[in-house]
Amino acid sequence: MPFGRDWETLHALRDTPKGKLVYGTEENLLEELQLSEASWILPSYCAQVLDNVLQHTELDTAPISGLSFHNVDLSSQMSSPSTADPPVLTSSAPSESRSEETFHDDKESTEVQDESSFNSWSTTAMEVESSLRMYENSRTLKVKDELRKRQEFMEMMSKSFAEKAAEQFKRYEEKMELKRRQEIHQLQEQMEKDHKEAMEKEEKLKEEHRHRATLLSLKLREVEQQRQQELERVRQEEGRDRTRRLCSLQQEALQLIQQIEVDYKQQESLRLDLSAYSHRGNQICGILSNIVRSSSERGYPTQDDVSMGESSVQEMKALVSNMQRDMAAAEERRKAEEAAAREKQKESEVQQQAKSQPQDVSKQTQDRGQTRKEGLQENAAKSTVQRYRQLQSICDQSLKSFSELSTCKDSKTKSLKAELQKAVTIPVSQISTISGSQLREIFDKINNVLLGKQITSGRQAVSVSQHPQALEFVYYKLAEKFVKQGEEEVASHFEAAFPIAAVASGIWELHPRVGDLLLAHLHKKCPYSVPFYPAYKEGTPFEDYQRLLGYKVDDSMVEQQDNFLKRMSGMIRLYAAIIQLRWPYGTKQASPHPHGLNHGWSWLAQLLNMEPLVDVTATLLYDFLEVCGNALSKQYQAQFWKLLLLLKDEYFPRIEMITSAGQMGSVTRLRQFLETALLRKEIPLPKGYLSSSFWRT
Repeated sequence: MPFGRDWETLHALRDTPKGKLVYGTEENLLEELQLSEASWILPSYCAQVLDNVLQHTELDTAPISGLSFHNVDLSSQMSSPSTADPPVLTSSAPSESRSEETFHDDKESTEVQDESSFNSWSTTAMEVESSLRMYENSRTLKVKDELRKRQEFMEMMSKSFAEKAAEQFKRYEEKMELKRRQEIHQLQEQMEKDHKEAMEKEEKLKEEHRHRATLLSLKLREVEQQRQQELERVRQEEGRDRTRRLCSLQQEALQLIQQIEVDYKQQESLRLDLSAYSHRGNQICGILSNIVRSSSERGYPTQDDVSMGESSVQEMKALVSNMQRDMAAAEERRKAEEAAAREKQKESEVQQQAKSQPQDVSKQTQDRGQTRKEGLQENAAKSTVQRYRQLQSICDQSLKSFSELSTCKDSKTKSLKAELQKAVTIPVSQISTISGSQLREIFDKINNVLLGKQITSGRQAVSVSQHPQALEFVYYKLAEKFVKQGEEEVASHFEAAFPIAAVASGIWELHPRVGDLLLAHLHKKCPYSVPFYPAYKEGTPFEDYQRLLGYKVDDSMVEQQDNFLKRMSGMIRLYAAIIQLRWPYGTKQASPHPHGLNHGWSWLAQLLNMEPLVDVTATLLYDFLEVCGNALSKQYQAQFWKLLLLLKDEYFPRIEMITSAGQMGSVTRLRQFLETALLRKEIPLPKGYLSSSFWRT
């Protein structure tokens, strides 16, 4: 076949040293193929080769037009060493990328060349050209296919590289984001660490500040305590000075009152009544005692207390001076009267014989005399006896002051007296613990009578203003009725002492005259409320002496001891209730009680300074402490418990010594009461005590 030799020729050309040269890559070839105006030119020796080949060709073929071998550069058309394809001859045919105009020009030139070469070339040359063209086309297609594959590969690689770049960029962004978060986290941790350190430093500074503040506070407190201690020391020194001054004033007052308390025989011999001086002196001593006691309870007396004590002593000195002046004047009168009496006695020479024989003394007086102990008194203090006699004198004077009203035979006056007596005694009989409002109505009824208001009693309207002695009569009967209620009602029902005492205390506060008469009646019926043990005087009938001791004597018959103790208990309980209660609706609440707890303390102290009486002392002590012990413990506190301990340890054995086996009932009650009170350090409120809720009923 003709094509076989052609391929052999092409292979032979490629095996030449020049054909083995590499002139460019496939990319350069592609660029050359895309050139629209360039033509492929074979070298001059190619024509000689072709002529030599054509001469040996026996094939007659039709002439091939369109070939041009002018200056064909075959080496420029060789492929890379890796390809075994023959060189491609460049024809003048238009490429696919040329424009239509260029194509027509080439076509015309080709036709001209074909016509000129048609005559010169043989059929073999045309076949060679055809082979070259076929090779060129196949090579072009192969190159295009490879270029297409390379382009697809490059596109695929570009896409892969783009995806990898996107993934790497995404990883880079994630890495940067992670790094940024780590940096933020580290920054936050650092900030938290710095904040924590700052807080620790701040807390440490606060703790140091608190510590320093505590130290400063302690130092300030120590300084303040030192200052307070210094002030307290100065205050205590001043208080002790005032206390010593007040005690010296009280001692001076006691010395002055001893000068005032003269012997009654001297008063009788002088025929001078010095009870007013004694009464006022006792009042001043009581005021001083109250000042000393209240100041001791507060701690130290004030300057006002000292000033009041000094004024009291000055008044006491004035009393002593006035009393001495009166006594001096009375002494002169007495001497003058004695001189006149002696002269008269010489003239009359009258002699008097004493025929009175002493009678037997009661067994109780003998027992009391036998059990007398050293350190205790047989009788009450002179001031107490003097006050007792003064009250009895007031009672007698009051009785005399309305004698005309008592002895008047006029029916109208007698009716007035009876109605006035009923107006004050009936309400007292109606006193009970039903309600506070009822008790207030009773009080108002009694008070209206004493104020001179007109009231209706029975069928007529009466008033103390209808008779000049009516008011004193009402005072006397009212006080007598209060004591009688204690003697009868309270003796039977101990709880009745408190409502009666409340009304009596309120009336006493508004009408002091009633209080004096009440004490006089109470001391007369119950001398142990002074306390006072009337002494037996030679020549005194036994019945009269028993009456002085408080017994009832009818037809020379003395009442039974049980009845006597029951009446004494009722009156002592009433007295103990009066000294601790005040009328809650009084207008003088700021003023002191007219007869308060200080008198109860004095009564208890004086009773313990006197020799006990069989059965009487134990009974009265138990009744008094049961009613008034709670109030006294709150008022005097430690002093009261010391007194109670003294009573149990020293005075109570004296009571047991004079008490027989059959009279131990009252002694046993007293012992149990004292032991319980001292053990618990408390005395309960007595039964029947009027609480604040009672007054709202």
